[in-house]
Amino acid sequence: MSNTTVRGKVWTAVTQTFKLPMALIMRMITKLINRVLMNTSALPSPKMMNGQAAVDCKRRKMVVGLGNPGMNGSRHSVGMAVLTTLAERLGTPDSWRSDRQVSGEVFVTHLQDIQLVLLRPKLLMNINGVSVAKAASKFSIPPEHILLIHDELDKPLGKFGIKHGGSARGHNGVRSCVDCLHTDVMPRLRIGIGRPSGKTPVDRYVLGRFSKEEQPVLDSVMKQSVDVLLTFLTDSQPQTSPAEGRRASRKNKARALSPPQDTTEEHKQN
Repeated sequence: MSNTTVRGKVWTAVTQTFKLPMALIMRMITKLINRVLMNTSALPSPKMMNGQAAVDCKRRKMVVGLGNPGMNGSRHSVGMAVLTTLAERLGTPDSWRSDRQVSGEVFVTHLQDIQLVLLRPKLLMNINGVSVAKAASKFSIPPEHILLIHDELDKPLGKFGIKHGGSARGHNGVRSCVDCLHTDVMPRLRIGIGRPSGKTPVDRYVLGRFSKEEQPVLDSVMKQSVDVLLTFLTDSQPQTSPAEGRRASRKNKARALSPPQDTTEEHKQN
């Protein structure tokens, strides 16, 4: 065996040995940044309208599009794209306003008898949770009424589904929300982007834009995922409570909402 081969194997062993600890170190750093940002800025007080609490908490929900500000069109920010499509469907796409108190852009509207708060964080993906927690405090919305929309590597492009709470499954934006809200009960609409082919690094892949060939599939996903989202938001069945969240998420880890004319758990664009 040549010296070059031996050195190569030794270097591979060393990098593999430090790979997990470095990942844990980065996670600890991100968690610390989340806490520092939460502690250094006072949480906004519950929103008031005409001197009274705006709406009963049971009739108020928030939908968050996770992503990186200024990176519209990237795979990692597909959650923001779906949220923008939802705003267009609701009829007032130009009603977004910047809100310093929540470090994001907010759009407040009504869907049937529900006051709906749409949020696009203006913080980086890894600390999106700071913006979500601030908005939850300002609008008095409990975690179980906050729906996160995000990209999902483990689903191919063309598939999407709703997950009822549970772990972040490696998604840094969701992990930030879990850290800042101190619970994992938030439902999520996961939009499949698939995994990179060949030796393309995952970070480069998720920060890249969808190709022209992928765009027609994405457009169809946008429309159909918003259909499912609207059905979920207006569903009269009670949401999982914080006390039951983690236990329920284990039992229904991969459960997805059925569309109006379908009973499948995972959705695929037609």
